[in-house]
Amino acid sequence: MNKKVNLYIADDHPIVVDGLREILKSNQNLTVQDVAHDGEQLLKLIEAAPVDLVILDINMPKMNGIQCTKWIKENHPAIKVIILTMYPEKTYMDQLLKAGADGCLLKSRGSSDLLDAIERVMYGKSYFDWIADFKTDQTKDELKLSEREIEIVKLIVGSKTSSEIANLLFISEATVKTHRKNIFKKLKIHHATELLNFALNNNLF
Repeated sequence: MNKKVNLYIADDHPIVVDGLREILKSNQNLTVQDVAHDGEQLLKLIEAAPVDLVILDINMPKMNGIQCTKWIKENHPAIKVIILTMYPEKTYMDQLLKAGADGCLLKSRGSSDLLDAIERVMYGKSYFDWIADFKTDQTKDELKLSEREIEIVKLIVGSKTSSEIANLLFISEATVKTHRKNIFKKLKIHHATELLNFALNNNLF
């Protein structure tokens, strides 16, 4: 991370907060402005002084992480949100995607994973690398997309740029962009988070 990021931590477990502070201290461009111990306190902090990023636990008193994420995205859409959770439950993932979370990270992951997640979301990408833990009963035969389009979907939700996808598939960047446009049109979606949700629900990992 080579740009300044001001952030809030929201978690009701002091030991978790202390651990997060230590990890974040390893990058001088990351500044923890304050800590909230419940959802309502977090919202008050944001109203008083919006930041660039919020890292919050999915389970908190008064307002949980999903409710907070929805409020943040409705009232301060520029703020990036990374959710921390203990368990990769698919119902949580579906709700987080719908709420607009930029990333979700298992608490069992290491410090490098958190720093990587922060860097990705601050540069406009998403971070759901453990999404393969979530399975559904749908099969690829039920999809509306071609094999090439499915291949491109996987790369897009894997945070690859159009240029990177073009190099990997040995096609032009313009062709990648055309495929992307067609994919979004076929699926009747408008945002990358919706594409991520589609990939999740159709077991594309």
